[in-house]
Amino acid sequence: MSSKKSSKYKIISVGGSIIIPKTGFDINFLKKFRELILARVKKGEKFILVIGGGATCRAYQEALAKTVKTSNENLDWLGIYTTIFNAQFVRLLFGDYAYEEVVSYPKEKVKTTKSIIVASGWKPNSSSDYDAVELTKAYGAGEVINLSNISHVYTKDPKKYKDAEKIEKISWKNFRKNIIGNIWKPGANAPFDPKASRIAEKAGLRVVVLDGNNLKEVEKVLKGEKFNGTIIA
Repeated sequence: MSSKKSSKYKIISVGGSIIIPKTGFDINFLKKFRELILARVKKGEKFILVIGGGATCRAYQEALAKTVKTSNENLDWLGIYTTIFNAQFVRLLFGDYAYEEVVSYPKEKVKTTKSIIVASGWKPNSSSDYDAVELTKAYGAGEVINLSNISHVYTKDPKKYKDAEKIEKISWKNFRKNIIGNIWKPGANAPFDPKASRIAEKAGLRVVVLDGNNLKEVEKVLKGEKFNGTIIA
């Protein structure tokens, strides 16, 4: 597969809480999400969907940590298994359109004619954002579309601070220095994880962050139109 052909893949990092929120599955949303992706597939587009652990992951991690003394590595592995389970669910959502296995190793291209590849987390000390960045590099794409449960990156946590401001565009240098920092914590609920951010900056990748629950905005991104969200580059 040539780099020109492989660059047709759009890499989408899908937060686990987009797939299964704390409140449980939203079947109507899942149907519409599936329809949106398949509509783009029928126009010749290809996708790699990297699925996170979300609230399910954090629930397991918190329960384990409160019950027994355990290591951060164990908590990370527990999170990775959650991403694999979530990814299997998404793979089955797309049936014959999807590659028959969940991809966990992000540094090599998969040989397939399928239009959709579904990926999970890989190893400790990072989130599925890291896997999305490595897949973006492997497939010759220049952008990660990050579907979160927030519409933008903010100057502060908007759930804690009323004066938090939306950011429409930010450099990797400022994002890493002022927003994300350099320390990874298992189950961290961050716009884009520190390790992934460091590698994305080095590789010159662009990351767009937007509310994955707002499918109209997701569609705008897929069409290359102006959208409501944050660009990190």
